[in-house]
Amino acid sequence: MSEKLKVKPIPIYTTPGDWSALLVFPYIYNTIGEWIGWVTPDRQVFDVDGIYVGYLTDEPRILRKRIIDGPLARRTPPPPPSRIRPPATVPLPPMMAELPFEVIDVLDEEPDRLHTSDAGELREDMD
Repeated sequence: MSEKLKVKPIPIYTTPGDWSALLVFPYIYNTIGEWIGWVTPDRQVFDVDGIYVGYLTDEPRILRKRIIDGPLARRTPPPPPSRIRPPATVPLPPMMAELPFEVIDVLDEEPDRLHTSDAGELREDMD
């Protein structure tokens, strides 16, 4: 009897300790279960359009350098997953280390970098 392997969702926190996303590898979802990005096996985080957002740390948080020289890396995103039902509660966040000035917490300072497929700056304007 073969059952689908149940992957335990991993909450992703902000530096202040707020739960802001959920990782069900390789997909990242917002707190209402919508797909907002994905992570590579080497922990690089991309948005739904395949644009580099940052990297996943052990806490886990999504961080990036404040200033990135040159164009952002781009990868072909995986096929869009179906929406999920996030858990009603998540564990309390671990203590977060302070960040140096040159590193930012993406979900805390630039949450719009991780958006749903029907939003974001590359979306066509409606007439």
